[in-house]
Amino acid sequence: MTVLRDFSKKQGRADYVAERLAELYPKTPIPLDHRDAYTLLVAVVLSAQSTDVSVNKVTSHLWARVATPAEMAQVPVEEIRQLIRSVGLARKKSKAIRELSQLLVERHGGAVPRTFAKLEALPGVGHKAASVVMSQAFGFPAFPVDTHIHRLAQRWKLSKGRIVEKTETDLKRLFPEEDWSQLHLRMIYYGREYCTARGCNGTACEICSTLFPERKPVVKMKKRNRVDLGGAVF
Repeated sequence: MTVLRDFSKKQGRADYVAERLAELYPKTPIPLDHRDAYTLLVAVVLSAQSTDVSVNKVTSHLWARVATPAEMAQVPVEEIRQLIRSVGLARKKSKAIRELSQLLVERHGGAVPRTFAKLEALPGVGHKAASVVMSQAFGFPAFPVDTHIHRLAQRWKLSKGRIVEKTETDLKRLFPEEDWSQLHLRMIYYGREYCTARGCNGTACEICSTLFPERKPVVKMKKRNRVDLGGAVF
């Protein structure tokens, strides 16, 4: 049975988005290759201003060399930089990975902590990175917001936030907590495949044209953000 949605209301749009994305992406695998919470954490740090494809190419070699905090803490920063040199910000990321690995050993017994505060206290780990780990590694309800989600939330008028923290708050109010983790990935998949930065201006993709069939002006994303590396979000 078709459910009629009132697209003039934000909740009506949100309900349709959740329903359609679940149809398009019933399965939501994590796009970053990893083995455990630690390798996911490192992969997320590497993903700042880099594509998942480029990160996965790097980590396939990195995990063959070092795959635990104790091992990484013993590797010189320059060697780590060489192993990850093909991703952006390799110099800063190599230093952050070495330092966070040392702190995991010294403060947490070599385990990745299971709280936002402790994760965000690690070098190179901001709120978005912590949210990904808490959500995907530990099953904690979280809604990490990247540039794709930030863009879609504005195009679909689910948030007016200029910064991702505001967008995250707005989306959490619209969607059930138990859906956050999957919906975060579904929105990323859709943003990459259909509602891209250049491929859709807020009028071209299926969801944009369904929600706003009369829309004419191009939707320009409003953004004031920073990269996740160093404790912020991108």
